[in-house]
Amino acid sequence: MAVSHPNYGLSKTKEDIDLDEDQFINPLPRAVLRSNSFILLDGEWKFELDKDDQGIRESWHLGHSYSYTADWPGSIEDHMIDAKGDNPENRWTDKIVAWYERDFPLPEIVEENDEPHSLIQLTFGACGYETMVWLNGKLLRTIEGETVHTGEYTSFSYELNPLDLRKNNRLTVRIADTMDADIPRGKQESHVYKRGGIWYQTHTGAVRSVWLETVERNRLRSRVGVVSIVEDNIVRFNLTTRIHDPGNYIIRLKIYNQNGDDHELAASDEFAIKLEEGEKKQRVVVEIPNALHWSPETPHLYKLEAELVDEKEHTASIETHFGLRKIESRGCCIYLNNKSVYLDGILYQPGTASYEEIKKHMVAMKKLGCNLVRIHIAGVDPRIYNLADKMGMLLWVEVPSPHSSTHRSRMFHKEELERMLALIETHPSVVIWSLYNEDWGAQDIATNDATRKYIIDMYHFMKIEHPQFLVVDNDGWHHISHEGRLKSDILTAHLYTPDIKRWKELLDAMVSGKIEGVAAFPLVVGDPFFYRTQVPLLVSEWGGFGFEDYGGPKDAEGRADLIAEFKSELRNRPIAGDVYTQATNIEDERNGLIDSDTGELKVPELILKSKQI
Repeated sequence: MAVSHPNYGLSKTKEDIDLDEDQFINPLPRAVLRSNSFILLDGEWKFELDKDDQGIRESWHLGHSYSYTADWPGSIEDHMIDAKGDNPENRWTDKIVAWYERDFPLPEIVEENDEPHSLIQLTFGACGYETMVWLNGKLLRTIEGETVHTGEYTSFSYELNPLDLRKNNRLTVRIADTMDADIPRGKQESHVYKRGGIWYQTHTGAVRSVWLETVERNRLRSRVGVVSIVEDNIVRFNLTTRIHDPGNYIIRLKIYNQNGDDHELAASDEFAIKLEEGEKKQRVVVEIPNALHWSPETPHLYKLEAELVDEKEHTASIETHFGLRKIESRGCCIYLNNKSVYLDGILYQPGTASYEEIKKHMVAMKKLGCNLVRIHIAGVDPRIYNLADKMGMLLWVEVPSPHSSTHRSRMFHKEELERMLALIETHPSVVIWSLYNEDWGAQDIATNDATRKYIIDMYHFMKIEHPQFLVVDNDGWHHISHEGRLKSDILTAHLYTPDIKRWKELLDAMVSGKIEGVAAFPLVVGDPFFYRTQVPLLVSEWGGFGFEDYGGPKDAEGRADLIAEFKSELRNRPIAGDVYTQATNIEDERNGLIDSDTGELKVPELILKSKQI
């Protein structure tokens, strides 16, 4: 795409080469790279609130006089403040509709022999909850065929018809969101949970970058699933092909040892495949002789170059990195690459943090002695996963939960889970998934068979389709037992007390297999469950010292002393890991150990690193 545009650039930038911590980081918020060029459409857009939701009826997509401008990426909430001032009366409480518009010049695609092998793709890094897009007044459909894309945490794309493009083009975007409790919201307020305490103001809309890029008509999509069998040095790659021209193709893989600037070919293979028009998922398997494994201590990464080659040798390629690792729960312990590992974790709520701030936070969490970060029930810039892969940080991710338990909310939850999996399953750092947290969106888990059945089905789906992860059904309490089998790979509990004596009592009760009287609610629901050390125990939230709802010392010195004392009690018992609450302050939760702006620690380094015993 040869274009004169101030935001024009190639997918590999000088920053990626010069900055060690960004060695594997793409400037676009995604894991899979393309060698093609792109144009960022970030920057100033026209902006208008559609207070009465009349824009579609009045055909704003065909032409509208906008009153304001807004910087994309950003949130509707910030754009409302910029337009109308920071007045509580200007904040939305039920439904919000906003329109954005900008122009862009016609990108030029240079084709060999004038054969049209490429097309232009428009991608939103994340936007929503509902997004509609028009090009020069024509409503677009996503690659999946949606005229209205739902979801606000993952990317989605449109293939642009060359016949719809002009010398100068107009892109119009309508974004709508509501306080609907059935929608996956994480900890953003809703009609059920209002802002305050642990619930936060909404942060919705144009939250990540948007860009144009050239892609081949017949290609591999920018999503790669990785499952490694470390005992056999085998990697299973789950690829997705997108084909406009049916025929015979070859999938060609090259795997390189990635060590600084040295790239040593570690393995290669190719696979002949006949493809029809449309999309197809395909697993291919490659053996990597003498493979090195990925772990927090030795985060060894390989580079994958995957090509789709047609009968005329036209090639479409993607590139990503991956690591070989195995995570499993056995008896009392969690094993990484067949070695027992204690999880020294911390709860992280990035909120509205920029990627630059997230990088500072991740480095600080490593300094605290953590080998695990639990990204708490939120959407986050996906480059955090690349960063964790590189620095050797285990990640625990969670589906942003709805706030009500209905058939509709479960449908939305499943869709969000599948969207996240498609874009995150490349990363060796991601080792644990939570389906729900503290019954949010599953409030009737103890009484409703339909709720439990859905969670059981999703647990089984994850174990069959995504065996590279440990899965937690409902973190904190109310884990599901069916026929005496726990539908969670870990028995987790949220234990909050600032009193050391009570802390010891809770830990002793937990390790003895007591189900009731440990956390705020019984640890297990459904059929009787007899612990007998058959699954690992993990205290997945504790501490929170300084937050008024949890108590404990507010000053740094007092917190440090109490953390050390509580941590010692954890490691004196057969517990597989723990997660301290929390990394940074967020809104009313003023209990962070890291300065949100600077990344400086408020407590001594390595305070959360347990002494291995």
